[in-house]
Amino acid sequence: MSESDVTRDGIRGARPGRDAQVGKGMGDGERPGRKGGKGRGGERSIVPRAEFTSYYGRPVLNPPTWRPRDIAGYFFLGGLAGAGSVLAAGAELTGRPAMARALKVSSLAALTGSTAALIHDLGRPGRFANMLRVFKPTSPMSVGSWVLAAYGPMAGAAAASDLAGRLPRTGRAATVGAALLGPAVASYTAVLAADTAVPAWHDGYRELPYLFVGSAAMAAGGMALLASPVAENAPARGVALLGTAVETAAVKAMERRLGVVAETYREGRAGKLMRAAEALSVAGALGGALLGRRGRPAAALGGAALLAASACTRFGVFHAGMRSAEDPKYTVLPQRERLDARRERSEDD
Repeated sequence: MSESDVTRDGIRGARPGRDAQVGKGMGDGERPGRKGGKGRGGERSIVPRAEFTSYYGRPVLNPPTWRPRDIAGYFFLGGLAGAGSVLAAGAELTGRPAMARALKVSSLAALTGSTAALIHDLGRPGRFANMLRVFKPTSPMSVGSWVLAAYGPMAGAAAASDLAGRLPRTGRAATVGAALLGPAVASYTAVLAADTAVPAWHDGYRELPYLFVGSAAMAAGGMALLASPVAENAPARGVALLGTAVETAAVKAMERRLGVVAETYREGRAGKLMRAAEALSVAGALGGALLGRRGRPAAALGGAALLAASACTRFGVFHAGMRSAEDPKYTVLPQRERLDARRERSEDD
């Protein structure tokens, strides 16, 4: 009987088209790490070392059924909405009415698109409503659903009041409320993704929230540069630079820590998107910050580049996760490395 095993170079010994399960539970009866493969006290281990194998090259995990346009778009638009509300409140408090109005409207539009993408992926609106039947603090999906339910009316009221010129106090209160919820709207999708078993997301749980927040700030800064007058966009230039720096640092830190799983962010479709995001973010941040103060065309181009960079990042993260779920290498090898490290620590004690 032929057996398949997962190595750093891919699946070895796979037989395509076979559904039988292959397990390799028998080893050589020795444990590595001591002389002669012997265990503690020089005795030969009776229990053989377990080795991970794959189902003839089939995925260990069931990949998510999420569609890129829906869920990656949901990630991007939600981040733009949340960070845009924070920047809109700051613009209003510092006397930048045109910038505040543009960001309120864009945040409402982004929230509408984000909700539509989520509902489209769920299949019917009733499923989103069902998530509001209970509040479960331990579930990122439940918390996120309630955050969206609270944020949406505030973002809508803030934009409507500004556009109509009516109920200024109510509009101001709604603007502040949306700004308070904005960081949660921008970042909870990172927690939602990291809470899954998908290796590229789950293993990046430390850096992914920073990556999403930085990407959201970059998108909001880009929207402000694109839609507001040059005389008012100084804060947007600072936010764009800060968001670019945070996102870039988070991506680099995550790739260094993930080991073999980091390949999913560097190769294939995800790799192309992440490299495009890096180039666009640098060009947009430098162009918007350095040239955006000189005229609207440069500011608009820089803002468009930042928006495109943020979108590429979210789609890149999505495709990296999907590839890591489809290839058993990214599930098996990290588990094997963690078990080896744990075994070495126990033998050294």
